[in-house]
Amino acid sequence: MSDSTAAVGDSAHTGGVADADEHSAVSRTSQVFRQLKRNSASRVGLYVIGLVTLVALVTTIDADLFDYQFAATYWYHPESDSAGSAILLPPVGIENSFGTGTWAHPLGTDHRGRDVLVRLVYGTRIAVQVGLIATGIGMTIGTVVGAVSGYYGGWVDDVLQRFVESLYAIPFLILVIAIMSAFGRELGIAIVGVSITTIPVFTRLIRSQVLSVREMEYVEAAKAAGVRDRHIIFRHIIPNSFAPVLVQSTLQVGVNILIVASLSFLGFGVQPPTPSWGQMLANSRQYMIVNPWFSLWPGLAILATVVGFNLLGDGLRDAIDPRSND
Repeated sequence: MSDSTAAVGDSAHTGGVADADEHSAVSRTSQVFRQLKRNSASRVGLYVIGLVTLVALVTTIDADLFDYQFAATYWYHPESDSAGSAILLPPVGIENSFGTGTWAHPLGTDHRGRDVLVRLVYGTRIAVQVGLIATGIGMTIGTVVGAVSGYYGGWVDDVLQRFVESLYAIPFLILVIAIMSAFGRELGIAIVGVSITTIPVFTRLIRSQVLSVREMEYVEAAKAAGVRDRHIIFRHIIPNSFAPVLVQSTLQVGVNILIVASLSFLGFGVQPPTPSWGQMLANSRQYMIVNPWFSLWPGLAILATVVGFNLLGDGLRDAIDPRSND
């Protein structure tokens, strides 16, 4: 009878600790969002990310579901070599050796007469798709692997960390290029390759958090009550170690966008004539003297998107850990 009473007492204590912990987590989340809204840099980052994501969503629907019908009807087909009437036109109101820019092509045309604005807009979907999806996959797998590694320790930790370190030993761009050379240059392969390079970042980050969280009282109480390890890891360990992972995920999206732009610049990733920012930069290399605007716009698009995610990440870091401002 006394054993049963003790077990009930342990369960009640564990439940009380868990409820208090969940209430505290909700309170911390609300506080973070309030501080995030007061940060002007974070708001700018949110506006940029929101605009880029909206453009990527609309263009993805048009490209994948309607075969560029919206672009072909109201603008020019992004993949058509004969979309424009003249090559290398400058932006509207500017004159160069190829002609004067007009409102028909506000940002000018490329070396095949295609409208730069249309290709710039439709190249957004490639950057955002790879950036968000690859970061999400890498974060999910890395978080689980890092949590398991830090929670169990011992030989489990040694095996998993040696695997992570072997991935770290290979330069990320070379690893992605090797994967795409072996399995193909499709967008899906690019996402898989970038995801693999992202896993070690989150694995090592969350492992360092779990090493301290696993010693907390509510974890010890859950163990004493006989709660399964799987439940402890996913209910207590990961939620209370996730704040730095959330910050890193916003920064990692920007890094992954740079990776996919680099791949396209080198001829990997999405293949012509599908537009992408890195591919537009690669095409503009030999025309930078006669028409520098051609290379300016995709460069600015990459810069603005990456800076937007970095601003949001910095704001999240400051909101989660105010001491980082000191």
